[in-house]
Amino acid sequence: MIDPNTFFNIKSQTDFEDATMKIFNFQFENNPVYRSFCDLLYKHPSDISSIEDIPFLPIQFFKTHSILSSKEFVKKTFTSSGTTGSMTSKHHISDLSIYETSFTRGFESIYGPIEDYVIIALLPSYLEREGSSLIYMVDTMIKQSRHPESGFYLNNLSELKNQLITLNDKGKKTLLIGVSFALLDLVETHIFNLDNTIVMETGGMKGRRKELIREELHAILKAGFGVEHIHSEYGMTELLSQAYSKGNGVFNCPNWMKTLTRDPEDALTIQNIGKSGGINVIDLANINSCSFIATQDLGRIHNDGSFEIIGRFDASDIRGCNLMVL
Repeated sequence: MIDPNTFFNIKSQTDFEDATMKIFNFQFENNPVYRSFCDLLYKHPSDISSIEDIPFLPIQFFKTHSILSSKEFVKKTFTSSGTTGSMTSKHHISDLSIYETSFTRGFESIYGPIEDYVIIALLPSYLEREGSSLIYMVDTMIKQSRHPESGFYLNNLSELKNQLITLNDKGKKTLLIGVSFALLDLVETHIFNLDNTIVMETGGMKGRRKELIREELHAILKAGFGVEHIHSEYGMTELLSQAYSKGNGVFNCPNWMKTLTRDPEDALTIQNIGKSGGINVIDLANINSCSFIATQDLGRIHNDGSFEIIGRFDASDIRGCNLMVL
């Protein structure tokens, strides 16, 4: 096993590269699905001289296979949302403390101590189903905040409106994290003027509203909440780390997470910084599943390592998933 401190204490690019190579070797030897995928690509540790050489597992494999690099007992299984009858992703977790450390330290590296915030969660579509990793994260953060005002809201928008106004009037530092359609529902009931609140959207209309481009969504929310910026969280069931944007859709990763782009026409080729392509994520907190994920998102990496999301592939555009049928 690899000690999580190997990646949670990364301080430099050299540290990141060293930890990444160790975890690749570990998962190659201990993750049967990932090993089979690498074998089909004729990629062996002896062929890997840089992180750009590492094979990235298409994210759809979490829908069809058990992705595990650990023989430990599975403590919890997170599942993705999906339409009725659709296949959902399953992320089997053998060590919840790694997830908790990742989302706590990841958030605090950008926003400071969680206990400084009253945390208000408006996540109805997630609360209404079982197995959401986002609900687990936010519920834990609510407990960590230790503020009696922190909590979840479902459809009680009037009560939430009054709570936000009260917290603002008291000057309490507040984080409102919500799914996009619910935040839009809220600002349709009241126009706010929030001075002490971070408004953070987690993306997605979940079939409840027409999809909007980010600029349009953020413009409506900024006007409705009376804030200068709309923050965003980039996370998914298949990852144990999150990236955050403080505005303008530009995301920053914690030190144990990195994004690259792949050529849309050649899934095995990593592109130069600045070129648009498919988003690949290295999430070293995924030590017990797979740390190398080819997502369905399209994006662009900036020179400082930050990134932006510019769209998604259609399912028919994903290449590589037909490489292996087990």
